[in-house]
Amino acid sequence: MVLMSTVSWTVDKHFCMGRVMDIAVFGHADDCGMEDAMAAMQTTGLENHCCDDESFTLQGQDDLKLSLSDLGLDDQLFLVAFTYSYIDLFAPISQLPVPNEKYPPPLLVKDIQILDEVFLI
Repeated sequence: MVLMSTVSWTVDKHFCMGRVMDIAVFGHADDCGMEDAMAAMQTTGLENHCCDDESFTLQGQDDLKLSLSDLGLDDQLFLVAFTYSYIDLFAPISQLPVPNEKYPPPLLVKDIQILDEVFLI
């Protein structure tokens, strides 16, 4: 969460005829190739009005001076409970619990497989 709030994000978009052709995060969006087509037609006097570039930057936070006393009692309680339960996920289990260890298996009076003549081949 600290990493996401301190990094500055730049998103660059290239529009051609009102449609988004390319989106780039942290870089420059590729163009649609309309400039190359206009250069191939040798129309240097005409301007390309169908393409448009748009970019915006979301500035990250520069000062991080948070302390535990700035948090309220509910936030501190949540933070402690979350940390305890997260650490408890990785605690090793010495022995897996057996759910039916106190119940004995049923007594077999007759061999049902031989009575029904069902055999595994």
